Amino acid sequence: MNLKENERIDDLEYNNLKIIQNEKGFCFGIDSILISDFAREIKQGTVGVDLGTGTGIISILLASKTKLSKIIGIEIQKDIADMAKRSVELNSLQDKIEIKNLNVKEIAEKALLEREKFDFVVTNPPYKKLDTGKTNENEYKFISRHEVTANLEDFIKATKYLLKDKGSMYIVHRPDRLVDIIELMRKYKIEPKKMRFVYSTIESEPTLVLIKGIKNAKQFLKVEKPLIIYNSKGEYTEEIYKIYDKKYY
Repeated sequence: MNLKENERIDDLEYNNLKIIQNEKGFCFGIDSILISDFAREIKQGTVGVDLGTGTGIISILLASKTKLSKIIGIEIQKDIADMAKRSVELNSLQDKIEIKNLNVKEIAEKALLEREKFDFVVTNPPYKKLDTGKTNENEYKFISRHEVTANLEDFIKATKYLLKDKGSMYIVHRPDRLVDIIELMRKYKIEPKKMRFVYSTIESEPTLVLIKGIKNAKQFLKVEKPLIIYNSKGEYTEEIYKIYDKKYY
């Protein structure tokens, strides 16, 4: 595998999977790991879309953790999409993963990905509104972290367009955007059905929220027990070890 300038191959620490990342770009965090585990209930033979796939980590993990038939990763940044394609090849997952260089905002507007509707959509969208956070980041990081090319509503609108009736949406985001997320999901007929807050430690405030929604479903929301990342010793908790498929000592 030929790497480009500033690129490296990282071990995903799961099932011998690898991923190509750019040292000067946006590298994946634990949120990608957690959403791929949250969505691992995806059924055998299903077809879905990973909106804003970035380096392709969620698609790669889901292709390994589930028995899905195919997942299409959508990424607007051409260089990042190319890196994701090469990571797919690196893991010999071309039969399950397809990467497309598209703008999430244009999926519904221009009727892109025209086919029968999809069984699921998973997404880890940019968390920050365009007028918030640091602005001295490089272009790759800025687009990955801020709603530059598409905002939260664009991601959820695209999801409604892509999902078949009773299809599932899985999203990871920041708790401070929770009201926006639920409001927009209901606006586009995706009913929140399952939610889980993620905490760095048992004493801290939540840093992430995982939400599952179903298109055109009845109202009923289950809030699952909190997911704690670190124990009092600063080590991963037993559940995080299980997510990484490692033994807990």
